[in-house]
Amino acid sequence: MTAKERDSNASWVDPDAAPELTDDFFATAKPFIGEQEISAEEFKAEARKALRGRPAGSGVKQSTTVRFDTDVLAAFKATGKGWQTRMNNALRDWLKEHRP
Repeated sequence: MTAKERDSNASWVDPDAAPELTDDFFATAKPFIGEQEISAEEFKAEARKALRGRPAGSGVKQSTTVRFDTDVLAAFKATGKGWQTRMNNALRDWLKEHRP
């Protein structure tokens, strides 16, 4: 028997054998960070920090596909994070003085 075989005797636990988590379980659950119990408000604040993915939109913008000259796009991208918002603001400023 090799050393690897000796270490592989750990028993496997079928994840399908886990008990179902009911509404009652969640209603009586106590939130913890590590070993410290926290309040429901602290838990909600921590949960908001842990959210991943795209932030919720304002609901007033529309997705589209637009083609720009390479130099124009490069100039806006060179300004760093938030370049799309700055481009939107530049177009909005243009609209104040021009008719489309």
